[in-house]
Amino acid sequence: MEEPEILESAPLAYENPEFVNSPDGRILRIVAEYSEPLSRFRREKIQDTVVFFGSARFASRSDATRALEVLEKPSSAKSADFEVQLKRARAAVEMARYYEEARDMAKLLTAWSMELPYKRHRFVVTSGGGPGIMEAANRGAYEAGGKTIGLNIRLPYEQFPNRYITPELNFEFHYFFMRKYWFAYPAKALVVFPGGFGTMDELFEILTLAQTDKLAKKILVLVYGKKYWNDVLNMQALADSGTIAEQDLELFRVVDSPQEGFEVLRDGLTRYHLQQQPPVRKEKEDDPDIAATRDRQHIGT
Repeated sequence: MEEPEILESAPLAYENPEFVNSPDGRILRIVAEYSEPLSRFRREKIQDTVVFFGSARFASRSDATRALEVLEKPSSAKSADFEVQLKRARAAVEMARYYEEARDMAKLLTAWSMELPYKRHRFVVTSGGGPGIMEAANRGAYEAGGKTIGLNIRLPYEQFPNRYITPELNFEFHYFFMRKYWFAYPAKALVVFPGGFGTMDELFEILTLAQTDKLAKKILVLVYGKKYWNDVLNMQALADSGTIAEQDLELFRVVDSPQEGFEVLRDGLTRYHLQQQPPVRKEKEDDPDIAATRDRQHIGT
């Protein structure tokens, strides 16, 4: 009987891509999407965040205006759906105000937060990392000279990180729920600009956490753009129907200008998170200021 050939060393389990990318390796991938961002937040001294949500489809005013001008040129070729394209281009110019206003508010917030006397970075502007309102928020923070975070998601169609994210704080996730974790738990405020399904998903998720008293820390929720949201949502109807309590309408604040939004953020963040607060238990002193869930003894009280 022939002797078997000498075997090479087997790969270490965490260096074996076949295992790591298999269903059995899923737990490792999930833990990695918790531990790796935590490690980077510690290294970059990020204490807490303010998250901006809104449509990925809004362009800057200059880009939207340029696209409309191209369509309106007499020499432009007219496709079969020209009228539809023209209508969308005109709407894009109108909605570009939200891009510019998100940019302005992020700039105001970052300039203020950079003056705070803390060793770690406070209230760092965070977005989903892509275009539209996400880009606008990162851009405003970048223009103010501050750090800014992008929490991107790997999708079947490409979504590239926008250029204004701080390179060391440019993340990409596979799991939506791990991305949501990092949106919610370091956040001290959420600013919701006009958007679609994804924007409303994030808005209602945070409102549910606040409504059910699940988080031990106050999260400010600002809904930006009174006209848009009045057309899209009727929150008062929920209260009138008894599906939410009347006081649940106080879980968010509607604002309509960058200055108003910034002042509400500044005053709320100062009141709830800059005045003396009880210490939060952390694994390490330099952990991000995560909004821990309430202690079990407080449940039901």
